[in-house]
Amino acid sequence: MSAKALYIDFKEITKAGLSISVVFSSIAGFFLGVLDFASISWITFIMLVIGGYCMVGASNVYNQIIERDLDLLMDRTKNRPIPTKRISVNSAFIIASLLTIIGLILLYNINPKTAMFGAISIFLYTSIYTPLKTITPLSVFVGAIPGAIPFMLGWVAATNSFSLEAGTLFLIQFFWQFPHFWAIAWFLFDDYKKAGFFMLPTGKKDKVTALQIILYTFWLILASLLPAIFPYIGIVGSRLYLSPIAAIFVFALGLWMLYYAFQLYKKMDAPAAKKLMLVSVGYITFLQVIYIADKFLR
Repeated sequence: MSAKALYIDFKEITKAGLSISVVFSSIAGFFLGVLDFASISWITFIMLVIGGYCMVGASNVYNQIIERDLDLLMDRTKNRPIPTKRISVNSAFIIASLLTIIGLILLYNINPKTAMFGAISIFLYTSIYTPLKTITPLSVFVGAIPGAIPFMLGWVAATNSFSLEAGTLFLIQFFWQFPHFWAIAWFLFDDYKKAGFFMLPTGKKDKVTALQIILYTFWLILASLLPAIFPYIGIVGSRLYLSPIAAIFVFALGLWMLYYAFQLYKKMDAPAAKKLMLVSVGYITFLQVIYIADKFLR
């Protein structure tokens, strides 16, 4: 195989687009955790970026090894490297193992807590979330835990501590998982059904599912505004603080996402679900940018 083909397969088996977006969350948490721009350790930053990609990439490879037979059944996954045998199961396992080892070493060299949370993320994603996907819709709740760790991971990498602030970042991305992934599960319902995946909370595209999406979007908005009230509940001098102006922007973002959650409840169709999914990606990205800009520009 050519070097280009190997590169393309590596990107696909590690889900490069998803992995990069996850690493972006870790970067956001890292910048929020540092004292100021001058105190940034760029060596730590580089280790976080590479180590974070390795850990997320490894999780994705393990997932594709476990689900290789199911991936053959779905249109969106049947052309992945393992189902098409462009990469063998043994080769994929070697890749995943190397990524895990490299990732853990890099994260451990930042601090042991960062490595611990990275290891927890891989374990939950591959050993619990992945097997549960064909058993119960509660798998989404389990999957939301490793999915929420990256934002918090960046903070822990910067501060070497798990604190209320780290927990807040975790909470934000935890609640975000539900409207995001339920929207995906809605518009990919028929494809998921081929592999026996029923990811929606009721197992169906119904009003109860749509209502739960609205409720979790509401909780997401509240969680995202928590840093704005820290000074009013006695948490003074925190590195995680949202100014009133930034809080207005974050609230407006929440209303934007809530609007499309209501649109899904109203229309109950795949296009509305796909729109909500795209808006949710925009929400978490803009939210993190606002948090960082508010920290360094105020």
